[in-house]
Amino acid sequence: MASGHITADYVPDGDDWLVTVTTGADRRTARAPGLIAARDQADQFIEQLAPGKAGRVVIHLLDGDGFAFTSAYLQARHGLSDEATRSAMAAATGHARGAR
Repeated sequence: MASGHITADYVPDGDDWLVTVTTGADRRTARAPGLIAARDQADQFIEQLAPGKAGRVVIHLLDGDGFAFTSAYLQARHGLSDEATRSAMAAATGHARGAR
């Protein structure tokens, strides 16, 4: 079981996504061809770093922003284009920054 929380941070990188999963001193990074694929890669890293779901807390962020990740991920999951996903990400990031 992991102590503390696990962070999965996603960053657009050209047409791909870079995902970094961090827990304590352990860190794994991968590139994926879309946000859904990046989330799948993060899930694999999470299972490797903290097997089993009991007591595991995972925080998913898009370039450090949880609201932006949720918005972009839901857009991608509903089959919208990568461009629509990036637009949702930009809007969510702008909204979150305006609220600070």
